[in-house]
Amino acid sequence: MQTIKEHIKNTAQLSYPVIIGQAGIIMMGVVDNLLVGGLGAPALAAASIANGLFIVIFILGIGICSAVTSLVAISVGAQKQQDCGTIFTNGHIVSFVVSIILMLITYFAADFFSVLHLPDQVVKLAAPYTKILSFSMIPVLIFQTNKQFIEGLSVMRPGMIISIAANIINGLVGWTLIYGKFGMPAWGLNGAGVATFSSRLFMAFTISIYIYYSPRYRDLNLSLRIKNINFLIIKKVLALGIPSAVQYFFETGAFTFAAIMVGWLGTDQLAAHQIALNLASISFMCTLGISTAGSIRVSNGVGKRDITETRRAGFTAILLGEAMMAVFGLMFIVFRNNFPAFYIKDPAVISIASSLLIIAALFQIFDGTQAVGIGILRGLTDVKIPTLVTFIAYWVIGLPVGYVLEFHYKLGVQGVWIGLMFGLITSAVLLTLRFDHRSKQIIHF
Repeated sequence: MQTIKEHIKNTAQLSYPVIIGQAGIIMMGVVDNLLVGGLGAPALAAASIANGLFIVIFILGIGICSAVTSLVAISVGAQKQQDCGTIFTNGHIVSFVVSIILMLITYFAADFFSVLHLPDQVVKLAAPYTKILSFSMIPVLIFQTNKQFIEGLSVMRPGMIISIAANIINGLVGWTLIYGKFGMPAWGLNGAGVATFSSRLFMAFTISIYIYYSPRYRDLNLSLRIKNINFLIIKKVLALGIPSAVQYFFETGAFTFAAIMVGWLGTDQLAAHQIALNLASISFMCTLGISTAGSIRVSNGVGKRDITETRRAGFTAILLGEAMMAVFGLMFIVFRNNFPAFYIKDPAVISIASSLLIIAALFQIFDGTQAVGIGILRGLTDVKIPTLVTFIAYWVIGLPVGYVLEFHYKLGVQGVWIGLMFGLITSAVLLTLRFDHRSKQIIHF
């Protein structure tokens, strides 16, 4: 039996490559926003709306892909590595079909920005940018499925390395196409979309080549042949993946709808919201690395049917997540006036973003707790009740409170963020209590 110190060490070792890799994915949006910020507040606001829509839809795919990690990790814990090849094949079948559906939804949803009552200039820029981004849905979900599979085997570094390389590509191609460098035409915001698509295509191709040629996976009988379709595995992927996807949708959708509410206040408020949310997303994505590591270690415990190890793995992950988010919260307070200046030079936008970072600092620990809580509960294959918790936290508590504070009490964009803070607190408390209850029982799946 591992000591608490060993649990912390092992979870941290699994976490840091995922943290860097997750940060790499979110850094694409950060790089885009830094580059697009030079085009002015309307372009930055348009990027906020477009990326918000893409992420809300993309997160459904991530939720379904996440089932692959849990199923593989449970198989490893139960010493049934022979099942991994079947999970690989059928996980890819599910994610490919889902990626096509989500791509089409994203593409055609871009035609409905006008019904959100946003500034005309923002809508005009956001629609074509979103349509370009939609085509990246297929390669990014191919990458994600492969990444989730090898992470279930506790192989974390390839996803990290590929994400870092993709960011370099995204930055260079984005700078070239947005501003028309090296003789290329200046495509503005659309150039950022083409760069993001190119970098995600690189990610899918590279990780697929790595898995195909690596001797590490040859004994697992990995194949994408139709004859290897197993409807029982597909059912398990969907049984875990769909509720996980809905969880992500409720949370990310709440933040996206919050952006729409902020957009009713004006372009400066929306641009500031995007900057603060972008910074908060960095800390959140880093905590998702700990969430992934916690999920893997909890799944291993489930496979071994060891309650003590399962509980220690889960609560260790929660403590690590809270510690990391406390550091981010302190940074947001200390550098609240400096971070926004990297995005835009408009004093009005910087001032609003600075005030939002103070609120973000206050809810960091709760955000970290609920992010890890969802992951470790998924490791227990417990996804239905957490989905209900997520809905209540954000759509019954967070958004309504934010709306009342924004418009009734005239707190503006700050009121929206305070409402979101209440949602995060609710989610953190309920998910922790749920794990404490469910982890005391042997799980059968």
